[in-house]
Parts: sequence; structure tokens; C-alpha cells
Amino acid sequence: MTFQRARTEEQREVRRRAILDVASAMLDEMPVAAVTLNELSRRVGLAKPNVLRYFESREAVLLELLDHSLGEWLTDLAGELAAGVDEGLPMAERATAVAEVVSRTLAGRVVLCDLFGAQGGVLEHNVSVEVVARYKRASLDRLATMAALLTKYLPELGENAALFSLQTMITAGALSAYSTPPPALLAAYQAEPELGRFHLDLPDFLRLSVTATLLGVLPRA
Repeated sequence: MTFQRARTEEQREVRRRAILDVASAMLDEMPVAAVTLNELSRRVGLAKPNVLRYFESREAVLLELLDHSLGEWLTDLAGELAAGVDEGLPMAERATAVAEVVSRTLAGRVVLCDLFGAQGGVLEHNVSVEVVARYKRASLDRLATMAALLTKYLPELGENAALFSLQTMITAGALSAYSTPPPALLAAYQAEPELGRFHLDLPDFLRLSVTATLLGVLPRA
């Protein structure tokens, strides 16, 4: 991929989009921790200083991808909830159905879960106040969107909808790290099968965690 110098705002936006698209493709091949600015620059076809004209750091690129991926998931979640939850069911049954849809659709987005896991400890570092504040404002909007989706099917959640939404994202990030162990750990599991109990299957454990959390924040009958 090669570019001529971007001279208009439209050309600069094309350049930014290309950088994001290449970074997204890299995340389909490797975990967040393996994405480097040097490799991103090489694949985009720009010198690193030129990439930094559009994004101040690797973390700034990944934060923007996280927001975009989260928006895509929430769009998907709206349709899946509409198809998978009967609003006429009793509260406990609706909650179980909602938890199944939330966990299944989220577990199917491995890159998003990986980005969640890296957010607090990695992605929100090495960025300016302006960048992280912009990301947090966008995150509040996403959180409100998810809370509104959930309360449509579980109005009993009330103010706890936002808390549950946040806990779900944090849980998905934490479990993602355990579900994709590095080669050395996989070898240890093979050598000592007893150690394998620490290897969590993301869809199963996410469903259990989301269900338990959701039932925990709902009011008692």
C-alpha cells in the first residue's frame, strides 16, 4: 500500500481509515500485545513519523478500534435480543435469555474481548488527555446504549443496567486473557493435565459469569 501526500481533509481521512483498517486486520491475526507501531507502519506503507501525524500512538489507534468494535457489537446485540428474548416471560427467564444472548454474541467477538482486556492496563496509557477524554466520552455513550437495550427487555434492572453493562465488558476482557494461553502455558497443560482447570473456555465461562452477575443485580421477587 502506497500513498501520495495527503493535501485535503478528505485525503487525510482516507489515510486515517486505511491505518485503522490495517490495524483491524492485524488484530485478526495476532493479540493486541503483538501489534506494534513499526509493523503497522510497514503494512500501511508509511514511515512511522507519518503514521504519528494521524494517531499520536499505537494505543490511540487501538482505542479508536475498540470504540468502533463496541459499536458494531451493540448493533448486533440489538437484533439478537429482539430475536432471542420473549418480553412476555417471567423476569428470571427473561434474565437468563438476555444473559445467553449477551454472552454468546460477545464471546463471538474475540478481538473485542481482547481489546477490553487491554484497555485499562495498556490502551489508556501513552495517550494524551485529549485522546483518552474523547474515548471516555464515547464509552459513556456506548454504555448508555447498552443499558437502554437491556432495560427494554429487563426494565426491572433500573439504574443497575449501566453497572451490569460495565461489569460485562470488564469480565469479558478478564476472561479473554485466560481463554487464550501462550504456547508455554499450553505445553504445561499438556504435560500436567491437572493444571488445565485454569484454562477457561470463553463462551462457557462468560455465559456463567454474565448470568450470575445479571441475576445478582436484579431485584429479589
